[in-house]
Amino acid sequence: MSDAKDVRSILVHAGRAEARRDGSRTIEAEHVLLALAGMQDSSAARMLAAAGLTEDAIRAALDSEWEQSLAVAGIAVRTGGLPPASPEPGRDPQIGESTKLVLRRGTDAAPKGARFGPMRILVGLLDSDRGRVARALQAAGVDRTALHAEAAEALAKGTH
Repeated sequence: MSDAKDVRSILVHAGRAEARRDGSRTIEAEHVLLALAGMQDSSAARMLAAAGLTEDAIRAALDSEWEQSLAVAGIAVRTGGLPPASPEPGRDPQIGESTKLVLRRGTDAAPKGARFGPMRILVGLLDSDRGRVARALQAAGVDRTALHAEAAEALAKGTH
């Protein structure tokens, strides 16, 4: 699979499906993380799984992050009691700002010119200590800094 097809598959197909599932109008970083975890044949997905970040674990961490964020605002909600999201019919979610930032960070990651595939996207996702993905990983008890270093090392070695 070419690099462009890898990225397109992750962002447009899998990421868009995750955004639809959430009822979101945009494909954000958390949707990309879920899409990566769903690509079982990629080294990025295997690395996530080894850190305990399966699709189900990521969804649970995102739900926990959402509940905690609302609790800070004084709103008590349990995700299990909410009805499923209903996506807007006939409208495809577009690339959101957090995903654009992930792509820029992935592009800036060393080594320059290396394949732009799942591992580079994972490095871009893990490159920030702010945002929903970072908070969800913290809620899941994952050492984001160590996982980022591991992904960056795999990218530098070309073992992606």
